Amino acid sequence: MQSFRTEIENPVVEKDIIELEKKIALFKDGKIDEEKFRSLRLARGVYGQRQPGVQMIRIKLPYGKVTGKQLHRICKVSDEYSTGRLHITTRQDIQIHYVSLDRTPELWAELEKDDVTLREACGNTVRNVTASETAGVDPKEPFDVTPYADATFKYMLRNPICQEMGRKFKMAFSATDDDTALTYLHDLGFIPKVKTVDGEEVRGFKVLLGGGLGSQPRHADVIEEFLATDKLIPFIEGVVRIFDRHGERAKRMKARMKFLIKDIGVEEFMKLVHEEQEALQFQSYPIDYKSYEAAKTLPNPDIPEVETPTGEAYERWLNTNVLPQKQEGYVSIGIKVHLGDFYTDKARKLADLVSKYANDEIRLSLRQNILIRDVKEEAIPFFYRELEKLDFVAYGYDTLGDLTACPGTDTCNLGIASSTGAAHVLEEVIFKEYPQYLSNRNLTIKISGCMNACGQHNMASIGFQGMSIKVGKSVIPALQVLLGGATLGQGQGRFADKVIKIPSKRAPQALRLILDDYEQNAEKDEVFVTYYDRQGQMYFYDFLKPLASTDDIVDSDFIDWGNEQEYVKAVGVGECAGVVIDLVATLLLEAREKLANAEDSFNAKKWSDSIYHTYATLVNTAKAILVSEGKKTNSYADIVKQFDETFVDSGKIALEGSFADIVYEIQQNAPTEAFAKAYYEKAEKVYHTISDYRAKEVEA
Repeated sequence: MQSFRTEIENPVVEKDIIELEKKIALFKDGKIDEEKFRSLRLARGVYGQRQPGVQMIRIKLPYGKVTGKQLHRICKVSDEYSTGRLHITTRQDIQIHYVSLDRTPELWAELEKDDVTLREACGNTVRNVTASETAGVDPKEPFDVTPYADATFKYMLRNPICQEMGRKFKMAFSATDDDTALTYLHDLGFIPKVKTVDGEEVRGFKVLLGGGLGSQPRHADVIEEFLATDKLIPFIEGVVRIFDRHGERAKRMKARMKFLIKDIGVEEFMKLVHEEQEALQFQSYPIDYKSYEAAKTLPNPDIPEVETPTGEAYERWLNTNVLPQKQEGYVSIGIKVHLGDFYTDKARKLADLVSKYANDEIRLSLRQNILIRDVKEEAIPFFYRELEKLDFVAYGYDTLGDLTACPGTDTCNLGIASSTGAAHVLEEVIFKEYPQYLSNRNLTIKISGCMNACGQHNMASIGFQGMSIKVGKSVIPALQVLLGGATLGQGQGRFADKVIKIPSKRAPQALRLILDDYEQNAEKDEVFVTYYDRQGQMYFYDFLKPLASTDDIVDSDFIDWGNEQEYVKAVGVGECAGVVIDLVATLLLEAREKLANAEDSFNAKKWSDSIYHTYATLVNTAKAILVSEGKKTNSYADIVKQFDETFVDSGKIALEGSFADIVYEIQQNAPTEAFAKAYYEKAEKVYHTISDYRAKEVEA
């Protein structure tokens, strides 16, 4: 496994991959606690599957952009290390499955040859920065958000402030007020705005904070109507720092940003963010969008002549899958990817097609699809013929027939019911029985295998959530039906109501009842969310209620969609959260590693990074000794407070002042060389003082 080390040009990346390789060996030798190893591999895109002994690998693709060369690289890796199947996620990543843990370092090294990373694709860190797939080509956009999403991704990648937070952190950039990136359900969301100041056009963002899905969805708060673009990165850093310090760390179900906002309030949270500004490396961070935009060119290839297709299939495809661009003479083409799954044989041909005849780029969408951009209008018939060869011309892109579903019980540890199996049959019902809705973009169906909402079921017009129902001494697979969710635009949305729980095998009947009722009783041009509000939740509950009865259960109800074996509720340990219980020795070892990282960053003249590594050293050292005393370590702020109460105030451990005074120097000092050095030296003393105390306690 040594060969990759000489092939990676970036020493930071090489160090990252070598560290993963070493930690895998230590874990297999029993020298690293399993929970801590899980945290480390998750931050490197390596996620345990439902099936024992294999891993899911999540490839991080900021704002869903993939070049032809990168897609070829991903295909090569998937064929060599996985099964040749590529799965597009609802966060614009690609996942591959059934990978051996031992081979993950070399897999990662292969991807990095074309600037593709796994880093921070999973785990308690800043996840993939998503954006509208139409960013840069949308006729309605004030400006292209791509360079701002890209700058955010690059600034946060490997940033010390977000390596071991209490939970994951998600950000999204929408292209327009239509809010197709769903900013209202993110920890931070951004919608582009332009205003005129002294006769000049100034770019900025409407900012939303504290949204989320899961079992308790929360609508984000609008906290800035206009944040100038040069303040974007400092603002994001301040928010992430406060979440890292005050966010819950012990109770995983309460560890997301939305719960911190609920506990302390938006005003108090923003006050803490503003107080943090002095400690930031940048008070202003201009983003060079002009160079990005100047470098963009439109392709002008010679297009082979083909006979223009005729017939209903082509016309329907034109109506639903071909989108106008703001660039005159060009269009984007949407590929409806069934449940986000496609294979390397077709992906390679697609890569060649966009490299030669488009702009060498695709964007993956939040609805698990592919968007080809910058296609010459006269090339539309040619592209249809070429995509037809790949079976990529299913019509209904971004319509009711374009269902979203997470992997569910196929591969996920947390899956309760088969979301993909249900999606297959529901999509079949729509295509065969309700083709009139295959141009409807106001109706959405989304399915999740559990309450975590990876399929975004609770913001859909019609949502389904995997559950189980007890029947006698057995359980059968079930689906919670949710209705009335919608994205309303301008950062506004609404979450669906839970209406009724039914056996999974009755989902097609439920869908038929809902669509039939809507068709028969809706007023002209009345969108579904308006119709739902007019009729009310109980109206839908009443006519769906007969489907919930378990008195007439039959044998087939015990077998979930897409399965042959009788249903068994088997929920494993989820890996969307991080460590809850850590061994003291492991924590002290990690604190020492963070101190070494601080020294490395200082030597590289990265003062801000050094300071944050030092801060993490102090808190993790204190956490280790508090864990040894059986104390709760719910947040970094609690750790600091409890350490003083338990050890400093009691005189058990003597420091130069209080522990809080030492730690919170990070808030009161600009990130200079002098402070970085002084802060490191204090942390080193604290680390040795606490380590010595722990050693004496163990000896005693």
